[in-house]
Amino acid sequence: MAFDFELPIIELEEKVEELKKYATKNKIDLSKEITFLEKKIDVKRTEIYSNLTPWQQVEIARFIERPTTLEYIDAIFDDFTEFFGDRYYGDDKAIVGGIASFNGQPVTVIGHQRGMSTKENIERNFGMPHPEGYRKALRLMKQAEKFNRPIICFIDTKGAYPGKEAEERGQSEAIAKNLVDMAGLSVPIISIVIGEGGSGGALALGVCDKLYMLENSTYSVISPEGAASILFKDGSLKEIAAESLKITGQDLYDLEIADGLIKEPLGGAHHDKPFVFNETKAIIEQGLKELAKIKKEDLVDARFDKYMKIGDFVE
Repeated sequence: MAFDFELPIIELEEKVEELKKYATKNKIDLSKEITFLEKKIDVKRTEIYSNLTPWQQVEIARFIERPTTLEYIDAIFDDFTEFFGDRYYGDDKAIVGGIASFNGQPVTVIGHQRGMSTKENIERNFGMPHPEGYRKALRLMKQAEKFNRPIICFIDTKGAYPGKEAEERGQSEAIAKNLVDMAGLSVPIISIVIGEGGSGGALALGVCDKLYMLENSTYSVISPEGAASILFKDGSLKEIAAESLKITGQDLYDLEIADGLIKEPLGGAHHDKPFVFNETKAIIEQGLKELAKIKKEDLVDARFDKYMKIGDFVE
């Protein structure tokens, strides 16, 4: 599976393969020609991925092969024990969470979980939580506060599930309660956008002390397609909307909403998962170290000040 903007690279790679087969079949030395094309591929790849448009970054953020929350947990944390259920209705597999050890320190880890295949996506509801998912997340956050454990959240969702049954069970109330209660938790909270951070469904795990984003992740109140449909009455103008919304990691870092960017390998996180896991682990270490310097009684005030600084106000 490839993106449209990768076609020039794919065409060159196909030529290289053809030359290799031809050289082998006819016992001809074409190493110079092959080396030339391989260097051209590297140049083209750097050129393309160094100048991605916001919409192209949206495509990468949504890519099904990007590492998921459970992959980050497995790579970064030790002794993860998953907890289930919200103690009201049931368990939502679109949200995973539990306790783990991070460099020997007990932490609570929570995140959106999408699938890596159609079957898994159906099981995980494409990473779009029902209200019981958010209530499960809040239950674990309250437990973390009780036992004085830092909270690490991984954000990766198109948004909260908009279906009739979700609304009947209190989707809006569940998200709103998460926002209110997260704002007042007395333990450090770090949230990391690893893919697509969509609307209130993402924000329900995003009220935090430190917000980090992967370079090709996005965080927005609405999808580019949705914005284009509303603003331009034409969903096909999604690329223009993506540019206008300022939804990329770099955009949010420049706006001082994100506290840091996590470097990705050329082409996206799926090209070198161990590299991304190491970068993510390093920034969590840094964030926890900085938050440990803030007194517990000052943490909520500092979080409040962080959000009050967001946005430009003109009278």
